[in-house]
Amino acid sequence: MKGELRVVTVERDLLRERLKAYQRQLFASRSEVRGAEQRDLFLNEAEALATGCEPAQQAETEQSVEVGAHERRKRGRKPLDPMLPREVVRHELPESERVCAHDGHALVEIGAEISEQLDIVPQQVRVIQHQRIKYACPCCDLSIKVTPAPSRIIPKGLLTESALAWVVVSKFADALPLYRIAALLHRFGGDLSRGTLAASVVRVGMAVQPLINLMRDHLLEADIVYGDETTVQVLKEPGRAAQRKSYMWAQMNGTGPPVRMFSYSPTRSAAQAAVLYAGIKPGAVLMSDGYEPYNEIARTNQLVHLRCWAHARRYLIEAEEDLPKVQRGGNHPVSEFIRLIGQLFAVEARSEHMTPEQRQQLRQARSQPVLDQIEALLSRHLNTVLPQSGFGKALQYLRGQWPKLVRYVGNGAWPISNNPCENAIRPFTVGRRNWLFSDSVAGANAAANLYSLVQTCKANSIEPYQYLIALFKGLPHAHTADDYEALLPWRLNPTIA
Repeated sequence: MKGELRVVTVERDLLRERLKAYQRQLFASRSEVRGAEQRDLFLNEAEALATGCEPAQQAETEQSVEVGAHERRKRGRKPLDPMLPREVVRHELPESERVCAHDGHALVEIGAEISEQLDIVPQQVRVIQHQRIKYACPCCDLSIKVTPAPSRIIPKGLLTESALAWVVVSKFADALPLYRIAALLHRFGGDLSRGTLAASVVRVGMAVQPLINLMRDHLLEADIVYGDETTVQVLKEPGRAAQRKSYMWAQMNGTGPPVRMFSYSPTRSAAQAAVLYAGIKPGAVLMSDGYEPYNEIARTNQLVHLRCWAHARRYLIEAEEDLPKVQRGGNHPVSEFIRLIGQLFAVEARSEHMTPEQRQQLRQARSQPVLDQIEALLSRHLNTVLPQSGFGKALQYLRGQWPKLVRYVGNGAWPISNNPCENAIRPFTVGRRNWLFSDSVAGANAAANLYSLVQTCKANSIEPYQYLIALFKGLPHAHTADDYEALLPWRLNPTIA
């Protein structure tokens, strides 16, 4: 009887935990950061507005001024970008007031007090009319010539290069769906349908494929490669229902010019992963989560495989949130795991600007003892927790991935987590909330290519809009591998293209 009661109690506790997990998935915040600075973000803004703070005060920054043996903070408004175009507006006294009040002499100009304001000119929609001049022989009707049409990224396309760049940046950098972009254009006089915009985006996404191939070559030549994937829905995919989940794979490099790659696939199978990582340099480092196809990629290509500590911590945080409130924090084992993993990340934050050699020494001195504590704690609790519980699943993940989790300590250049790749994929997930799905496979592939270009520009501190204008103008004239190589984000200078 007692044994049956114990089984019923365990099943009840597991069902309660599962119910809490579902409730958290539906209603709770998705952020893992629970600091006061994020909780008070909107509260502080509201308080600032309520107390009557002026806009000029919100833009103030602190500057350092050395005074004697100490440093004093000088408050002042952040200066406007000196590279912005400027229009000078002179404010002069009337002629009748340019007279000295003491002796009646005319006043002369000795300078000016200068203040600046930021002005914004709304989007301007205009039409570029191309006139291809015709020539004919005045003596006969046998010789007529017409100036050839200039090469364009979309032959006979309706949108100019700058218009295409604006649409691409609006959708893939600013996360605006095409119907909102069409509404913005209509507001300023551009009456274009969403279908026209979609067709243009797909054709541009296909036209940049040679650059995407080169970017993948650069990524696979890197010493460190990150990998992750997320879901996407494609409505019109042959042989698949519109409700089926497809996937967008994300890859980025940890060495060399920063590259961010997105690739569409109807599945997340090992065969698809093998295609994406075909040609990766043997001996390179692969950072990923615990998804099984990455293990096959690492074995096949003889890679150094690292696992992500952020994923391990995430499972433990979810297990802690499933606990009753009275058990959270304090000396509970799951909270102790989280605290120790936090110490690992604190070491990484401290070593951010160190050389790999210095970082490795710091890891051996500070991180290795913490890893030993985590391993001892894991051995102590692994067989005392229900495997089906959230805490049990988190411990099973730790034990199964342990050799790959601790491997990063052996080299100061290796990362501790896959967070950089998750941050790279976040703009796609933000956009997905707005546009919800891709209509066709061609649209999903075009979106992957354009996301790759926009996010690679951002990773290289390049303004995507200016780069895309230069790229769209240069692509029709590229014919060789060297021509396309010169158009890569970190090689093309938009100011001279």
